[in-house]
Amino acid sequence: SSNKTLVSPGGVFEFGFFKIASSSRWYLGIWYKNIPKRSYVWVANRDNPLCSSTGTFKITGTNLVLLDQSKNTVWSTNLTRRCVKSPVVAELFDNGNFVMRYSDNNDPSGYLWQSFDFPTDTLLPEMKLGFDLKTGSHRFLRSWKSPDDPASGDYTYKLETRGRPECFLRSKDFLLYRTGPWNGFRFSGVPEMPQLLVNIFTENKEEITYTFRMTNHSTYSKLIVTPSGFFQLLTWTPKVQLWIVLWSVPKDQCDLYMLCGPYGYCDAKTSMCNCIKGFKPKASQAWASGDMSQGCVRRTRLTCGGDGFIRLTKMKLPDTMYATVDKLVGIKECKMRCLNNCKCTAFANADIQNGGSGCVMWT
Repeated sequence: SSNKTLVSPGGVFEFGFFKIASSSRWYLGIWYKNIPKRSYVWVANRDNPLCSSTGTFKITGTNLVLLDQSKNTVWSTNLTRRCVKSPVVAELFDNGNFVMRYSDNNDPSGYLWQSFDFPTDTLLPEMKLGFDLKTGSHRFLRSWKSPDDPASGDYTYKLETRGRPECFLRSKDFLLYRTGPWNGFRFSGVPEMPQLLVNIFTENKEEITYTFRMTNHSTYSKLIVTPSGFFQLLTWTPKVQLWIVLWSVPKDQCDLYMLCGPYGYCDAKTSMCNCIKGFKPKASQAWASGDMSQGCVRRTRLTCGGDGFIRLTKMKLPDTMYATVDKLVGIKECKMRCLNNCKCTAFANADIQNGGSGCVMWT
């Protein structure tokens, strides 16, 4: 029932049944315990609510199961049945993770199930976006349908790994925004991320994931995809009893995907599209009328001999989905490879740490 909840050991998070506003729909989820206005960070049955406050949540074998008043299954962890080695317990941690495990195994690698593997619209510190290469799962965020409806909304935020890893914000199948590829320190198109947030990116044989932590561990902070299509960093400010937006994208029209088209770039100071030096608008009349989506074309065709490069700084790297990536060569070798490939139009370091390493070539 709504008055029976689980509370994390330090009293940070609470787990239980809830409903929103005057709705008759009931959900099972997690929220911050000490914030007056409920702030939900995870919802189990977001697309299949209970019709009343009468529900049963229990452990059955090695599964967590939510039943309605007619004892029909509304939600389940749906794990393949296995032999129960020892008593199974479920617990809520102070980082907001709700886990099911064997009572004699505290090792995270031995968890039977955890809510962090099934995010809704919120990424908490220590929670990971991206790929678990051992299980094949892809963790991503999906917005609420509206501020008062936790059902799956139109907006998703995903880490994708074709080319160099980067994150994409979409409305259904329409691409709205991308972070730029990971460059070893941060995503290349997000230089303004607040310094009190520490990016943590992991790429190995077991996972390709992004998470974060805050330098001030005593503050409540979260990344969220809003029902209106923004990806935001929020932090709770006790003095004013409000969630403050520290960072939000898209922040202006320059953040919009493919606004200026191929070989075009958006000047963040003026929010105007320009062609890279040596290029001109492909459709000059449309460009003059404000439609720059067709981008730019070369003023002079390449000769594939005697061509050179122009250094572009403070740029979000282009989408690397169809680029060639080699992590084992340096920038000099990268330049030579690009010069010797008549289809190569640009190159960059894959990683800017320690003077730069790796090679990305766009053809």
